[in-house]
Amino acid sequence: MTTTTPESPRYVHGYSPYESRRLGDQADSLAGLLHAGTVYPPGSRVLEAGCGVGAQTTHLVAGSPGARITAVDISPDSLAQARVRLAAEAPGAEVEWHEADLHALPFEDGAFDHVFVCFVLEHLPDPVAGLRALRRVLRPGGTLTVIEGDHGTAVFHPESAYARAAVDALVRLQAGAGGNALLGRRLHPLLTAAGLTDVTVTPREVYVDDSRPDLAQGVILDTFTAMVEGVRDEALAAGMMTAEDWERGVADLRRTGEGGGTFHYAFFKAVAVSPVSPVSPVSPS
Repeated sequence: MTTTTPESPRYVHGYSPYESRRLGDQADSLAGLLHAGTVYPPGSRVLEAGCGVGAQTTHLVAGSPGARITAVDISPDSLAQARVRLAAEAPGAEVEWHEADLHALPFEDGAFDHVFVCFVLEHLPDPVAGLRALRRVLRPGGTLTVIEGDHGTAVFHPESAYARAAVDALVRLQAGAGGNALLGRRLHPLLTAAGLTDVTVTPREVYVDDSRPDLAQGVILDTFTAMVEGVRDEALAAGMMTAEDWERGVADLRRTGEGGGTFHYAFFKAVAVSPVSPVSPVSPS
């Protein structure tokens, strides 16, 4: 077992069965959007850092069935759930599981051909340090794929000051835990600062209206609104909103998925390369 380091984050969403279910719903609803273009060659060594309950792992396996995938997470309970999920959703698939801190990975330098990390950097107090730790285990010329959200890109109709306040409470709570819920917009400078090269970032936008009822359920209700709802007790305890205003804000978020409502959110997917020759460090923006 690898002990935690001072850089280890506090996961603001917690580790409840509610959050595990939300992570699964999120991964399934967004798989086509987020995993498109991520295909690893058979036999390649792939590290998924911060695999959590395995919600993204099953989609990695499905997209690259011949790859040799190693999944790492700091939570033993999450890893146990990940094993169960993979056995149920991808029977016969082989994944090597490790309990370890991202900042102290138990692998040799250059051990992997590719690294995949999704919705992890946003929870790190020092994402550049996390990226450098991942770069260490990535072979020269190997790729690092990073996916992050950015709550500042959430645009919805009908507009609601109460819904905005609830989303802002989540952003503030995550900042208080040492993370950054607006990190998606910073991927390029962060990856460059970590010494990676050939960085490309593309927005992966999701838009929902009455013509997309499946997305209304999966994205608005089961993913975004559920994420906001999950920090209710912490937000109220911190005095960020009254219980009445909070409930109105969540109800207004749900209303965007009903008749006449619309919702937009942008994720950011970056792919970078571990340099073959040494590069000079860059200050992050």
